[in-house]
Amino acid sequence: MDSHKPQMPVLDVCNLAISYETRTGDVPAVRDVSFGIERGEAHSIVGESGCGKSTIAFGIVNFLGRNGRIVDGSILFQGRELVGRSEEELRRIRGDQIAMVYQDPMQALNPSMRIGDQLSEVLTVHRDIEKPDAETKCVEMLERVHMPDAANVMRRYAHQLSGGQQQRVVVAMALLNGPALLIMDEPTTALDVTVEATVLDLIAGLQKDFDTAIMYICHNLGVVARVSTKVAVMYAGELVERASVAEIYLKPFHPYTQGLMRCVPRLGQDKRDSLLYPIPGRVPSPANLPPGCIFEPRCDYAREQCR
Repeated sequence: MDSHKPQMPVLDVCNLAISYETRTGDVPAVRDVSFGIERGEAHSIVGESGCGKSTIAFGIVNFLGRNGRIVDGSILFQGRELVGRSEEELRRIRGDQIAMVYQDPMQALNPSMRIGDQLSEVLTVHRDIEKPDAETKCVEMLERVHMPDAANVMRRYAHQLSGGQQQRVVVAMALLNGPALLIMDEPTTALDVTVEATVLDLIAGLQKDFDTAIMYICHNLGVVARVSTKVAVMYAGELVERASVAEIYLKPFHPYTQGLMRCVPRLGQDKRDSLLYPIPGRVPSPANLPPGCIFEPRCDYAREQCR
């Protein structure tokens, strides 16, 4: 066997375009996006709110809603095309080989079911494991995500847990089946900074243990630097720059990426002696994009040919 043979990406997104149907016509939310994620790699997608980060994630798992649809491109998961598959086929893949952790853990937890029932259901449905064995595995997974008193947590409801505990439950639920791809949609945004640091350490440790490919959606550049291998920068539905973490932080090329970096406060700098340079204006509406370069109205380097 050739040890130098290139490894197939766990996820290979090619020329993806997603639109939402509205009363005034189709609105292109994502246009011509391409990237790949290898096994054991953490790939972050960053950008301002409304740039299309979460739309890509929901497109991968087909959670776009009734008015959303993939209009072009392909999504290869372990070499298999996801675009055009039936809902039943996608349901078998979701939760088993692809798992998702949401920004708000209460979106993923049923408030009327005990935590133990929700966790064990993942194994009884996807792995056909008897419930007593499933509950044992769930307690073990809760302990792996450093949940205190895991056996007791199994008997509680979601509202009886803190925000950090809820997010650990959701991470444990996502990892129960050992998915090949873990999509995390701003999983620490609703947490305070100390709990956020703990969850980020947890994610980094579990990534090494499970060798899982992670797609991490975030707008916090400090978090991105801590958890990522590669970074893709999105603006107004397009991928404007993609590189390793070191390249993005030390030598950003696109004016938008440079603008994001100028907005990051530097450790050790006195706030009276240092200035943050915000990017003027706002992300344009997908229904009313500027001609030429989409960043031109906000760009300090814009020239006539950009328009």
